[in-house]
Amino acid sequence: MNYTLLMYETTEDFAKRTDPIHKEAYVASWAHYVTVLRDSGIVVSSAGLQSPETATTLSRRDGELLVQDGPITETKEQIGGLIIIDVPDLDTALEWAARCPGSSVEVRPNLHPISK
Repeated sequence: MNYTLLMYETTEDFAKRTDPIHKEAYVASWAHYVTVLRDSGIVVSSAGLQSPETATTLSRRDGELLVQDGPITETKEQIGGLIIIDVPDLDTALEWAARCPGSSVEVRPNLHPISK
């Protein structure tokens, strides 16, 4: 079964991506985690996301399409990336999520994929 791991990061976590003092350790922790996941053979797809400031949000209100710069909401944590894994059950997905170096991870079972 496929599960999506949504990795959330704080503003401070996003800042570590470019901070000369913290960048190397930040990148190394994620590189190790992603390598272990890929080597396990369970990764279906993955993507790291740029910082929330780069987002553009589309929303509909009263039939009108609105375009907003930035994330949909201002929160303490934003999605920093996602990884879709194929594992037997939720317990296994949670075990992999627990190894993530991020601030928090949301684990969700996927709906059936859309056929091409």
